[in-house]
Amino acid sequence: MTVANEPTGYSGTQILLHWTIAVLIVLPLVIGEDIKPAYRAFSRGTEPAADDIFNANVHVYVGLAVLVLATWRFAVRLRHGVPAAPSEESAVLKRIAAATHFLLYLFIFGMPITGALAWYFGLAAMGEIHQLAKPVIIVVVGLHAAAALWQHFYMKSDVLMRMLRPASRHAR
Repeated sequence: MTVANEPTGYSGTQILLHWTIAVLIVLPLVIGEDIKPAYRAFSRGTEPAADDIFNANVHVYVGLAVLVLATWRFAVRLRHGVPAAPSEESAVLKRIAAATHFLLYLFIFGMPITGALAWYFGLAAMGEIHQLAKPVIIVVVGLHAAAALWQHFYMKSDVLMRMLRPASRHAR
């Protein structure tokens, strides 16, 4: 049974933002190291190679896009809400899911912010935090994806499908 204000699934906007952010997060993780040569050149007061500037710009602008989309996604989440965890899910799994979602939001806001502070303001400590967080976000995203697949194939829940198919506007 759902509460009156609790949606039965995600909206089309939430789904679009989820998958767009997911794709955009993977891109800087794959080309993330390519920003270092440009950063080092700028730090030394020299001109980076054109390819290094291009790679750095892609990394930075994708990160800023993630921040903008994450802000939009969070606002939609506050307005629309999120569906409840499956009722048959244990309390421990519900707490793990909540903690994982908290970490994901922390990273989709924290990574672009620390990266921007390092890139635009030369705050080396923020760059270190940004770099140290990279393997952690990879693990958290991997756990999130594995949990969704586990829910779908083993638990036979609708958790994964809710993020693939928008909820009916009338199903509340």
